[in-house]
Amino acid sequence: MRIRIAYATTYQYDSPAKAVTQALRLTPRDHDGQNVLDWRIEPDPDTRLRASEDAFGNRIHTLTYGEALSRVTILVSGEVETSNTDGVVRGAAEPLPPGVFLRDTPLTEADVELRRFAIGAMGSATHTLDRLHRLMSTLCDEVAFDTEATEVTGTAAEAFAQRRGVCQDLSHIFIAAARTADIPARYVSGHLVRADGAIDQQAAHAWAEAYVPALGWVGFDPANSCSPTEAYVRVAVGFDYLSASPFRGARSGGGDERMTVKLRVAEAARQTQS
Repeated sequence: MRIRIAYATTYQYDSPAKAVTQALRLTPRDHDGQNVLDWRIEPDPDTRLRASEDAFGNRIHTLTYGEALSRVTILVSGEVETSNTDGVVRGAAEPLPPGVFLRDTPLTEADVELRRFAIGAMGSATHTLDRLHRLMSTLCDEVAFDTEATEVTGTAAEAFAQRRGVCQDLSHIFIAAARTADIPARYVSGHLVRADGAIDQQAAHAWAEAYVPALGWVGFDPANSCSPTEAYVRVAVGFDYLSASPFRGARSGGGDERMTVKLRVAEAARQTQS
């Protein structure tokens, strides 16, 4: 599948902000099943982007504005060619050993209730892959997708207690549950060509990956109860949302900040015709 992505994120400040810095994890990398054909990041106002790589192997572009600003817009556009690997991730940059991803974070720490759920969801299955598929399926049934239920700073335990959340929350819950079973798991940010045909989307997508002996890293999307297919574009990984977030920034002043996102994801031919 050839996927076209167009992404515009705007930050507006109540008063001019100084020393605005943004770290952008917006650029996908090639691996088996994913080939980046074209990718551009265009900040407005224009400024130089400093490219680097973080500890997880993600591509990062850092932009910095020295002058005072009331608005910053970051435009992203590109095309990625994908093929189905049944969720198995091979050929990706892997600077860290899998065991590192057993580490808990404040967003993914499991409480007693979540630990109990993980044990019950995996049941009597003995093979790691079977246990993870059972976990994903049960989680999708137990936790309703609800864009109004949680905040971006919410934890896995909080979302599970409500039994409601968005893809970020379901991914955090899956990761927390897998780690309680001593299975390395990590957060993935990226994009999805939606099955319902919706091209205009409110935000990037999120799912999880877990390490399976003899297979390596395998993707699991508990929001849709499936492993990633050719409809997915994988962009960044981390311990949780914060370490894989598309945008992380700092500034001086500016008062309240408002962020608006316009995102279009579709097969290239469909996007051209729309």
